Amino acid sequence: MQPPATDVKRQEISPAQLKTLDASAQQILAKYEFPRAATLPLLRLVQERFGFINTAAEEWVAGLVGVAAVHIHEVVTFYTLFHQQPVGTYHIQVCQNIACALRGAEGCLASLSERLGITPGQTTPDGKFTLSAVECLCACEAGPVMQVNDQYVGPVSAQVIDALLKTPEALPELPVVFQGTVGLVEPVLSKRFNFKDSTLIETYVRDEGYQAARKAVAELTPDQVIAEVTKANLRGLGGAGFPTGKKWSFIPKESAKPKFLVVNADEGEPGTIKDRYIIARDPHRLIEGMIIAARATGCRKAYVYVRGEYAEPARILQQAIDEAYKYGFLGQHIFNTDASLEIVLHRGAGAYICGEETALLSSLEGGKGFPRLKPPFPAIAGLFGSPTVINNVETLACVPTILNKGGEWFAKLGYGKTGGMRLYSISGHIKKPGLYEASQGVTLRELIEAAGGVPEGRTLKAVIPGGISAKILRADEVGVRMDFDSLLAAGTMAGSAGIIVMDDSTCMLQALWYAAKFFAHESCGQCSPCREGTGWIFKIIDRIVKGQGRPQDLDILMGVASNMEGRTICVFADAAAWPVQSYISKFREEFELHVREKRCHLTPAPAREPLAVNVWSSR
Repeated sequence: MQPPATDVKRQEISPAQLKTLDASAQQILAKYEFPRAATLPLLRLVQERFGFINTAAEEWVAGLVGVAAVHIHEVVTFYTLFHQQPVGTYHIQVCQNIACALRGAEGCLASLSERLGITPGQTTPDGKFTLSAVECLCACEAGPVMQVNDQYVGPVSAQVIDALLKTPEALPELPVVFQGTVGLVEPVLSKRFNFKDSTLIETYVRDEGYQAARKAVAELTPDQVIAEVTKANLRGLGGAGFPTGKKWSFIPKESAKPKFLVVNADEGEPGTIKDRYIIARDPHRLIEGMIIAARATGCRKAYVYVRGEYAEPARILQQAIDEAYKYGFLGQHIFNTDASLEIVLHRGAGAYICGEETALLSSLEGGKGFPRLKPPFPAIAGLFGSPTVINNVETLACVPTILNKGGEWFAKLGYGKTGGMRLYSISGHIKKPGLYEASQGVTLRELIEAAGGVPEGRTLKAVIPGGISAKILRADEVGVRMDFDSLLAAGTMAGSAGIIVMDDSTCMLQALWYAAKFFAHESCGQCSPCREGTGWIFKIIDRIVKGQGRPQDLDILMGVASNMEGRTICVFADAAAWPVQSYISKFREEFELHVREKRCHLTPAPAREPLAVNVWSSR
């Protein structure tokens, strides 16, 4: 839920006002096989017009999609981006997750709170500003970062705050921080990121774009496409690392039901920024990958589920989709063949759990983002109960190059059983945060060195190698290669390749506090071990941070984490347990000092620019 507005006059939306949206609503409904799937875009339509969603709006949407109003209320209250009350003209959401916290996010929030005269969750008396503390916005390269209405702003400094309060309508755009490739390699995914007009179809076609899609549709059979992708050793880059060719082969060749392609663009793993760059800097590469995947699996309809906060990337992607239709690359008889593909862009509404593929399907169908039991697997009974292939943005962005240059060429770029290049997001205590492309055989140490290492006068302490879910590595463990199997052997995982670097000014208890807060906030609540376990873990860690730790607390935390693993519908509970297990195991003496002496081993250090405070000193 969004925090309630304070001192804002209560408003209502009348049925007559809602009726003015009827034409737009019908256009939305026409995109979906089943009316209920239009629930989220219809709610967004209401909120974009009136600023919030009231009971009358819930009833209006319920009537359009054919469900009870209580089901719509469930959806509204499940997702964080829906407002039940008006917020200020400018809604300031300050990221408070670990990557931004390492660079002073707490100080930014405190400064804004002081300047505005309100606390997070409140609105200024004039109704101009609402202030919120939120979890990761996945703009970690620009941390500390905030979102003002739909615009990302960062890094946040005293000067940026001054500009926000003086002229909020004229804030600077978030800078592009693509740092380049690591090693003597040819860029694959990032080749066009810094090109002029890289988002336009004219430049993409000029750069040999859509040739691979044309080849797949007009020259190759579906089995030949799958064989080439299998040969490339392409593995799912959303985090699971499952072989892409094998996943595609699971889709039945013959089906009485339609087959769907679903693109997971609900990037929400703290420390991760890669999919946002692909969508916003080279959207036609994603679309071309979708055409090829649809050809391989026999899909004629595709949905791209984009993270709700990604307003500008979604606008760019929709423009690219419209361009592809105009060029005849989408729609009926693409490339003058009998093949067809329709693409619908569907924005989420703020729920990390929807990055889990079955929760994404539940959300896309118009419900809460609840994961589903497997089997049946999506390949057999996925979206609308039909065979469905679900791929991550980065995974599909690799596919055009595989068909252009061959599976063997792509496989050689990687390491072991993992082919190709990958985009690595690097944030935290690092001199040059940003996005890097490298072979999956690159070492973590090489990536850290390419990003300039930790700030002067500091030493490396720990690294999260694959997003906040991944088990942490000590400084002496960063020689590991970054492919899936090497990291698994090292006791952690590649995950989303969101690398968060921590130097010796980091309190590991405080770092775990941020991770525990995130998982307690983002649990969907469907499974008791997860719902209760994540809350219990955060309460204990929060108590230790406040100097109220007890001798048995660390063993209790390890026990709770162990009992959460493998006992829930999806792996969210496991992901919440892994940081607890790894932080305490690898830095136990530090945790024991907090419990025993009620203090942190660190002393306050001078703030590094642009930090306002050292958030890692003892509280």
